[in-house]
Amino acid sequence: MKQRIRILVVEDEPDQRQLVSGLLRRAGYEIDAAASVSEAKTLLEKGDVDIVFSDWKLEGEDGLQLLEHVQLDYPETGFILATGHGSIAHAVQSVRAGADDYLVKPYQKDALLFALERVCRARLLIRENKALEQALTEREYLVDLIGHSACMQTLFNKIERLASTRATILISGESGTGKELAARALHQLSNRKDQPFVAVNCAAIPESLAEAEFFGTEKGAFTGSTKLNIGKFEFAQGGTLFLDEVGEMPLLLQVKLLRLLQEGVLTRIGGNKEIKVDIRLVAATNRDLQEEVNAGRFREDLFYRLNVVPIEMPPLRDRKEDIPALTKHFSQVACRRHEVENVRFTPTVLKSLTQYSWPGNVRELGNVIERMVLMSENGEASETEIPQIQGSDTAPQFELPLAGFNWDVHERDCLQQAMNMCHGNRTQAAKKLDLAYKAFLYRLEKHQLI
Repeated sequence: MKQRIRILVVEDEPDQRQLVSGLLRRAGYEIDAAASVSEAKTLLEKGDVDIVFSDWKLEGEDGLQLLEHVQLDYPETGFILATGHGSIAHAVQSVRAGADDYLVKPYQKDALLFALERVCRARLLIRENKALEQALTEREYLVDLIGHSACMQTLFNKIERLASTRATILISGESGTGKELAARALHQLSNRKDQPFVAVNCAAIPESLAEAEFFGTEKGAFTGSTKLNIGKFEFAQGGTLFLDEVGEMPLLLQVKLLRLLQEGVLTRIGGNKEIKVDIRLVAATNRDLQEEVNAGRFREDLFYRLNVVPIEMPPLRDRKEDIPALTKHFSQVACRRHEVENVRFTPTVLKSLTQYSWPGNVRELGNVIERMVLMSENGEASETEIPQIQGSDTAPQFELPLAGFNWDVHERDCLQQAMNMCHGNRTQAAKKLDLAYKAFLYRLEKHQLI
C-alpha cells in the first residue's frame, strides 16, 4: 500500500470479527473493530476511518442503518456491506443507500481484498478531484480573476509570467489592496507550490525578537533557550518566504537579510554552522521604499536587491468596474460562512457601492459586504451599511468661521496629517488630498515639511 488506509470492521460475531481484522492487518491495512452500530459510531467520531466494512445483520441496529449514518455524517468514507443471505434485494438496497460495494457470505479472501482495493481507488479519485477543484478555485481567487478591469488583467498576466521564475519580487500598494494575495498567487502558480509558503508580518515582530524569529536559535544560545528553534527562513526551505511590511524591518536585520540573499546561507543565533537555504523571496510594503532609503530608514543595497521586479497593486478606486463582481464574491463567501440565504444587491445599492472611494480598498469592501449580508432584511442588502458620504469622492462641506482663520497654518496642518496618515508616503498623501504630485511637493517645500 502506498499510504496507510484505516478500515473499521463491524461484526457482532467475535470469531469472524477477529478473523477478518487479522486478515486485513496482514494485508497492510490499519484496523479498528466494533461489535455493534453504537460502538462503530463511537469509533467513527474519533476520525481517520477511510472505509467501513460491516455485516448486514448486527445485534440491535443493522448495517443499513450504520450506512445511513455514515452517508449523512461522513460522506467521504467508503462503505462495503456483507450479507449472509445472498439476497439480490439486499444488494440493490445497499447500493441505492450509498454503499460502494457488497459481498455475499461466505466470501473469498481475494474477493474482500479486491473490493477494498477498488473502493480505495474510487475514494482516492474523488478526493483528488475535490482537491483539484479547490486548487482551481483558489487559483482563480489568488490571482484575482474576480477583477476583470484592465489594470487587474495586466497584474494577472504579470504574475503568471513571473511565477515560474526565481526572481525576488517587491509588491507595493496601499493597505487592503491584496499584496499577500498576489504573493500567494506567485507561489501557487510556481513549481514551488507543493513546498511551504511562509508569511511574516515584519511590523508585528518586536525588534528584540526579530533576529531569532527569522534565523532561529541553537539550544543554549541564551538563558532559557532549552531547545533548537527553527527560524522562518528555514521553515520556508524549498518554498516561498513572504515578508509583509518589509519597510518595518530593523536596520540590523536588513544587513543579515542582504547577506542571506547574496550568499544563500544563514547562521542560527548561538551557532557557527552555515546552513544553505533555497527560498523564493517576495516582499511587500505600503511605504515608498525609495523615500525610506532617502531618509536613511532603509538600506539602499537591500532595496535594490528586493526591487528586482516590482509589482504595483492598484487601489480599488482605480478599478471600480470590479466592484459588482467583488460584491457578488464577498456576499457568497459571507452567506456560506454564516449559513444564511443568498442576499440580493439591487442596482441602486451597487451604484452606491461604486460611488464610495474605498480608502481601505478590497479589505474594506469585504468587511462592508459581510456586514450588509448579516444586517439584510427579507434577503435584500440595504444602503444603510455603506460608509457615509464623508468617505466618498465628494468633498465634505466646510463652513468658514465668521472670524476667519490662518490659511497657511491650516494648509500646513492638512499636509502634515496626510503625511502621517500615509506613513510618510508622499504619493499616497498627495492622492489623499486630491493634489497632483508636483503640486503636493511644492506645498511640502513651501511649509518646510521636506
